[in-house]
Amino acid sequence: MAAAGPLPSGDSSDGSEAPQNESVGTVIVAGLANLAIAVAKLFAGLVAGSAAMVSESAHSFADTITEVFLFVALRRGATPADEEHPFGYGKESFVWAFIAAVFTFVGGAGFSIYHGIETIVRGEQTGEFLWSYLVLAVSFVAEGTSFLRARRQVAGASRRWGVSPSRFLRLTPDTTVKAVYFEDSAALIGLILAGAGLALTEVTGNGMWDGIASIAIGLLLFAVAAILAQSNASLLVGRAVPRRVHNQIAADLNSIPIVVAVPTLLTMQLGPGDVLVAAKVDFQDDVSGGEIEEASDEAERRLRARYPGIRYVFLDPTRGTAGRNHVDGGVE
Repeated sequence: MAAAGPLPSGDSSDGSEAPQNESVGTVIVAGLANLAIAVAKLFAGLVAGSAAMVSESAHSFADTITEVFLFVALRRGATPADEEHPFGYGKESFVWAFIAAVFTFVGGAGFSIYHGIETIVRGEQTGEFLWSYLVLAVSFVAEGTSFLRARRQVAGASRRWGVSPSRFLRLTPDTTVKAVYFEDSAALIGLILAGAGLALTEVTGNGMWDGIASIAIGLLLFAVAAILAQSNASLLVGRAVPRRVHNQIAADLNSIPIVVAVPTLLTMQLGPGDVLVAAKVDFQDDVSGGEIEEASDEAERRLRARYPGIRYVFLDPTRGTAGRNHVDGGVE
């Protein structure tokens, strides 16, 4: 068996540290935006005596805590490998991102739906519409700023990979930028729903519309939390790389002159920027052990040159059938 160790620090920094720093910046901007929104809602609630706006302030503070979880995910996931965790701590970032998704469900969706039902039952109305509209406008600017940064990061990454932004968001293992993008998108839609609920309440004098808007926001947050939780759970279990990357890895291995076939090719995301590759490779029967070792080293160099995120490569010489290769694996 030919095994490859971790990437040298120079390769790691060139391939994954810059995107990670960009993700850290995105999370920090989102967290500061949520904090500003929470303070604005709290101010409006205290001045206007609105219990609804104070409750919304608590919701935004919960979103801020979610960003703290994502920040921890980035930092903990970047911890270097050691003897206890030889493949590194990359998957810990998926754990914290999963906790953040659950917190969004409990602290965001659950609270909004409960508050909406309570408002409908009690017939609660907003006291000062002007303050509420001002806070919604400030919130929209803050959330929009955070969303634009996340969108720029998604657009840049999707261009580098030659895929659409929607496909990048579905397949990316960078759970933090994905979470910020979806949560900010939901927040902007939620602000529009909240504004519509307030406007209808003001026009009709019936607080039921405010409650309906709150329930709609809760259902929106529930959908976002479910999407993020499912994605993080898949990565925690051990998700493969995208199919296009899988097939390219198979092609690179097959391009080695003494390789006859690659009957088995397995990949796994070890973290947002780390990939493990394990393959059974059929080499020509008449080559020496030294030639197999040289070919394995060449395969490792080719794979890492094309995809710097490939951190470990394990090749197992085995018997196979010429032309029978493991293709169309990975995530479609």
